[in-house]
Amino acid sequence: MKGDRVEIVVDAGDTTRTYEVVAGRAGRRVETAVRRGVVEVSEVTRNGSVVRTARFMAARVLALVEQPVPREDASERPLREDPKV
Repeated sequence: MKGDRVEIVVDAGDTTRTYEVVAGRAGRRVETAVRRGVVEVSEVTRNGSVVRTARFMAARVLALVEQPVPREDASERPLREDPKV
């Protein structure tokens, strides 16, 4: 969903670097995968096409923080009062 983002903190030797992948348009999402020693963060469209990808060596990744956009669920909505009562 637009606004979803993932922050990746990577060890760069004597310092750390922070990278961010953001779902920039409506209908896009950010997916993460860890395969064969590589962390892959991709921005993906609704039909599954990859728009852009960031890859990092898993041994160098210090933190991977997923920050989804708050979504309003039916269970979280306040109850409306019935105006007829």
